[in-house]
Amino acid sequence: MLQLLSPGTVIPKPEAKDEFTVKGWAKRHGETALIYFIPNHSDPGKPYEKGITHGEFDQAYRQLLTTGEFTREWFNARMPRCSKEGACNFTTIGGIFSLFNLATYEGRGVYRKVE
Repeated sequence: MLQLLSPGTVIPKPEAKDEFTVKGWAKRHGETALIYFIPNHSDPGKPYEKGITHGEFDQAYRQLLTTGEFTREWFNARMPRCSKEGACNFTTIGGIFSLFNLATYEGRGVYRKVE
């Protein structure tokens, strides 16, 4: 499913004012990762790059399927490396779940599984 994300795809973000977009695929921490651009407000022509590994997506997806939700509290506790790289990784994972109609944004810090 993640392979369907192509460069330029806009990642839905519930409270972002600017667009976060897919850059492509690369290796991070020894595994395939989705790399995406985040806005750089001090130099809009040079966006920052963040990445989320395939394993991190799998871990978050299993949580969504098992409990029916993906929360920031769970993310911070169970995915500390991904969380420490940037809080935007949480809403990126949730946004991609939304993009594929797997979850909906329920409010601050909560994505709920689509039944």
